[in-house]
Amino acid sequence: MNVFTGRLLTVIAGFALLMVACGDNGTGEVSDAAQTSGSTGEVTEGQTLEGELNLVGSTTVQPLAEVLAASFETLHPRVTVYVQGGGSSVGVRSAADRSADIGMASREVKLSEIQENPEIVVHTIARDGIAVVSEPGCAVDNLSIEQVKQIFSGEITNWNQVGGGDMTITVVAREEGSGTRAAFEELVMSDALITETAILQPSNGAVRTTISVTPGAIGFLSFGYLDEQTKPIAIDGALPTEENAASGSYSVVRPLNMITHGQPQGKAKAFLDFVMSEDGQAIIAEEGYLPVN
Repeated sequence: MNVFTGRLLTVIAGFALLMVACGDNGTGEVSDAAQTSGSTGEVTEGQTLEGELNLVGSTTVQPLAEVLAASFETLHPRVTVYVQGGGSSVGVRSAADRSADIGMASREVKLSEIQENPEIVVHTIARDGIAVVSEPGCAVDNLSIEQVKQIFSGEITNWNQVGGGDMTITVVAREEGSGTRAAFEELVMSDALITETAILQPSNGAVRTTISVTPGAIGFLSFGYLDEQTKPIAIDGALPTEENAASGSYSVVRPLNMITHGQPQGKAKAFLDFVMSEDGQAIIAEEGYLPVN
């Protein structure tokens, strides 16, 4: 090998090492491996996020996550965010077993879940009130927290027992595994169980629809699902509004969480950073939830 050839090979090798260090995958695009700096997962200026990001879990968080995802995709057009429901328990499991990049839960993550999956990290992105609502024709405007508990446990079965007309109360509730149900049980039911005669539905939307067309019906909904189809009922004199939830006068409030397997990296970290940013928290407020920042 002559001197010129040796120098040429040295230059080629050095260039190849430089390409690897810069994360070039041979197409001029920045690879996933090059989208993070150090161990923080921060996206550095001038680098491009690309690929898929999968969110799975709470049907309460799902529509909020979809709105946030749409804005995030506008900022990062080479990223596609998929958002899927399944319930809060599914969200925790999906983050723990890495079948999703981010899990979603509309309740506190249970101590038992953390003990079983010590690697998960919980990120509270917002707070959400749970409203007690009736069908629109109900004459009752206010209930005490104890009356709500007695209605949903089946101890009170007629509206005339709480100042309404003579009509049987039909309880509508979420299914087991729902974050909304778990939070309602924790915040309202204490040691009492939801009555076995309750009509169980798989989502907030289904609960709302059932209540709206069922005479004498009562149920609970995330604040984000309140509309003219149902009638909000005040609890201990406080209507379920964002202002009352923020002030503490309305007490049935729970966290909305996103969960990762360890500290988030790459696209997951970029998405969570966006959610917690001023713009992301503004979207959360616009959607009817309570920002945390």
